[in-house]
Amino acid sequence: MGVDTVFWSKLVTGMTLGFHAIFATLGVGIPLMIAIAEFIGVRKQDPHYTLMAKRWSRGFVISVAVGVVTGTAISLQLALVWPNFMKMAGNVIALPLFLEVFAFFFEAIFLGIYLYTWDRFKNPYIHCLLMIPIVLGAGMSAVFITTVNGFMNQPQGFVMNAGQFTAVNPLQAMLNAATFSKVFHVLSSAYLTGAALLAGVAAITMLRKGVTPYHKKALKLMMGVVLLFSLLNTLAGDVSAKFLAEHQPEKLAAGEWHFKTEKGADLILLGFLNAEHEVIGALHLPKILSFLAFGDFNATVTGLDQIPKEEWPPLLIHYFFDAMAGIGFALLAISLLYFLFVFWKKRNEFNKWLLRIIVLGALLAFMGVELGWFYAEMGRQPWIIRGYMRVDEAATSSPNVRILFFFFLLLYIVLGIMCVLVLRRLFNNNPAEVEMEKWAKDKRNLTTEEGEHT
Repeated sequence: MGVDTVFWSKLVTGMTLGFHAIFATLGVGIPLMIAIAEFIGVRKQDPHYTLMAKRWSRGFVISVAVGVVTGTAISLQLALVWPNFMKMAGNVIALPLFLEVFAFFFEAIFLGIYLYTWDRFKNPYIHCLLMIPIVLGAGMSAVFITTVNGFMNQPQGFVMNAGQFTAVNPLQAMLNAATFSKVFHVLSSAYLTGAALLAGVAAITMLRKGVTPYHKKALKLMMGVVLLFSLLNTLAGDVSAKFLAEHQPEKLAAGEWHFKTEKGADLILLGFLNAEHEVIGALHLPKILSFLAFGDFNATVTGLDQIPKEEWPPLLIHYFFDAMAGIGFALLAISLLYFLFVFWKKRNEFNKWLLRIIVLGALLAFMGVELGWFYAEMGRQPWIIRGYMRVDEAATSSPNVRILFFFFLLLYIVLGIMCVLVLRRLFNNNPAEVEMEKWAKDKRNLTTEEGEHT
């Protein structure tokens, strides 16, 4: 039996992107949380927040190390699994790929300086300032790589000549119509997920070991960030929906099971399709899809009846879209519920049920990121470069792609296990309370020594 190389190529890419998305999201989101914690610690002269920045930066280094390996694996699989895509688009996407690597090294240099200069400056604000290039470098890495994905959805900045991209304008290709909405959504979801993770870590620690001042402050700080970026992420989702309605109506129609072009289109939630593509058991919100797409309840929304059937995206992306959007609103609801308990004095914001919900929110945040990327990538199919190259044209014809899948699978199993073991060893054997006490003791000894010397 022959090997379906297109199917195995999709499996390889889905696995590599799915695994890398976890560490890429942390690589973008966590630096901002570290910067916020250290700034508050210096501003309030509160060692708890400074300790948060120290401990989070240690865990961040581990995620960066794994992210480097998984990012390299993605570059490798692009060349091996999608050779025709790289041949056609390589001269267009070379600049953002180079800039992404540059941004990473820019971030890594300042991260090394940051880690080795704790307590080395008389003015602690100087050390805080070192986080700015780290946050910027991490964010710009996401921006540059997202422009590549934007180009695949809205290709521009070239002239098509004999089946090849010529007269390439890399900046115009990077600043394509999809760039703003995608970058906004990627950054807001990364910061939201980073905050949700750290809030979940604080919550699960309090469930296991009891409530401490350190974890109370960490939880309240991160839940505030979750609330902020939940709102921004909701706005980013709205911007993305309006972009799809104008530029990629087939993706919006497939994601919403909108088969017939009509005015005042309903928003379809949940449900399932039968063999005749009839929607069964769904919730219909009258005219809401028209409003979300164009800001007008009576606007006309393009349906799949206007799209050639061979260009329909897979209709199962409706489930991804529903789950992704549901998770976004769930995280917003969790953060609002937490602060309702904070300000409602009769309630305890550290009760076990609320803490469990916050832990669940951390898991949901990562699930939302994964579902969002699956929706984005599958919703572009059957195109790999929309309108110019189909997925089956871009994939390798080598049957060895099946072996490559198991090679990457083994690599990610090893990386995942090592990452978990190192993080457990790093934090379980060194609780925050013990580190806080040791830090205070060292500081007292240092003050005593300085006094005796004087």
